[in-house]
Amino acid sequence: MSLTDRIAQGLEAGWKVTDGATLTENQTHEADVVVIGTGAGGGTTAEILAKSGLSVILVEEGRLYYQKDFKMDELTSYANLYQEGMSRVTKDGAISVLQGRCVGGSTTVNWTSSFRTPDATLNYWADTFGLDGLSPDAMAPWFEGREQRHSMAPWQMPPNLNNDILRQGCDKLGYQWHIIPRNVKGCWNLGYCGVGCPVNAKQGSLVTTIPGALDHDARLFHGLRADRLVMAQDRIDHLQASAMSADGVTPSGVTVHLKARHFVVAASAIGSPGLLLRSEIPDPFSRIGKRSFIHPVNASVAQMPEKVEPFYGAPQSVYSDEFNFSKGVDGPAGYKLEVPPLHPGISAGVIPGHGEAQAGALENLPWTQAVLALVRDGFHPDSPGGTVSLRKDGSPVLDYTISDYLWTAIREAFHTMAEIQFAAGAERVRPVHLDSGWYGSWAEAKAGIADLAMAPHRVRLFTAHQMGGCGMGADPRESVVNGFGEHHQVSNLSVHDASIFPTSIGANPQLSVYALAARNTSHLAGRLAG
Repeated sequence: MSLTDRIAQGLEAGWKVTDGATLTENQTHEADVVVIGTGAGGGTTAEILAKSGLSVILVEEGRLYYQKDFKMDELTSYANLYQEGMSRVTKDGAISVLQGRCVGGSTTVNWTSSFRTPDATLNYWADTFGLDGLSPDAMAPWFEGREQRHSMAPWQMPPNLNNDILRQGCDKLGYQWHIIPRNVKGCWNLGYCGVGCPVNAKQGSLVTTIPGALDHDARLFHGLRADRLVMAQDRIDHLQASAMSADGVTPSGVTVHLKARHFVVAASAIGSPGLLLRSEIPDPFSRIGKRSFIHPVNASVAQMPEKVEPFYGAPQSVYSDEFNFSKGVDGPAGYKLEVPPLHPGISAGVIPGHGEAQAGALENLPWTQAVLALVRDGFHPDSPGGTVSLRKDGSPVLDYTISDYLWTAIREAFHTMAEIQFAAGAERVRPVHLDSGWYGSWAEAKAGIADLAMAPHRVRLFTAHQMGGCGMGADPRESVVNGFGEHHQVSNLSVHDASIFPTSIGANPQLSVYALAARNTSHLAGRLAG
């Protein structure tokens, strides 16, 4: 196996890494900055601060898994690497939430798609939320810097057939399409990105910024759950955290207190508002947890005449923005078209049917192709987003209602995906909808989809992109943090993850998080050094 294992090397060299499961007594540690979360935002923050000479402690609720643990096995990987064992759902159970829970966060398990925040989104933020400092021109150098740091570039190999069918259909219909930039180096084109890269080709936080921080004396606690930020007057004094047992989910009873001059929360768009709510952080205008966005995702599967083998090859390499901003930023909801990989485990949970019907669907998996639509939410009064709140046990949960405005876009996306699949030669197409059967022609699909009920628990919906809940803005009455991620009311608290997005963005969010975190951390490092 090529590509040096930075994690194994670093551990052997004496990195300061503590597994919470090994702690046997309560303890207190201190640093200049405590960073909660190790994904795109937390890793970037830790590396930049550590390299600037500040002492940093990283806190991760999930465990440290790395190359030796990534065996392309769905059964163990989903349980180990995803929130709630990949069973996280919205409050009503109608939308599946795919989210990482491990060192590196979702960057360890995502499909590597790397897009800049669309100009239309940045301009909308400037006009609507007073975020003039985030214009496309101002953000360009930050995007470029992160593209270099994480080896992001358009995929050079031919797309696998699963992705190429999207290209073929768009070509036939005159729709634009493009090649997806991916954050990979020395990629083996295996197709198992979603269960951890077994060759360290994926340049997520796990193999880039986390090692970069640890090389500069940062300390990492994994298997340590951030319970609450404890205030002393108008500042945060310390983080109270619970060590987790070796199973990764049961607290062991050991408490860790982490004191710092400054605290950066980067625990995800569900975890970060959850932590702030548990901590009873000042929230005079009740903004924490509000305006949470998800790019609601619906999908369409097709049976093709030739083998597709949608489980092999780069998971995402072709996309179309034909319908994303075509009706204006704040008009009818737009959607981005991409292709999901179809591995047996995830397919069994996605493609409708039980018993013999499901067995038949999986028997045909090598001939199956899929397209998904990321619906752009948050740009219209009829798309106000969802709300993160706390369950009785203090864990966060997202309540997200799909409005009629969004259902209209979801139905349109079903039509578009089926049209593209038939144009590319599909023998039959099925929307991922519990009341839909297979359609044998575009005309049949067009009529059938028009009659399907757009309703929760009938349309099978997903989200892999959680955003908002600690939204940024110039006006404290409408936002939680300012344009640098600094909390409006608490001077030693920043938020550096997708929770600060004031809307969704209309693209896969990892590069947006990396770039904003780099910009905002550089500003913070100057503040703390000064």
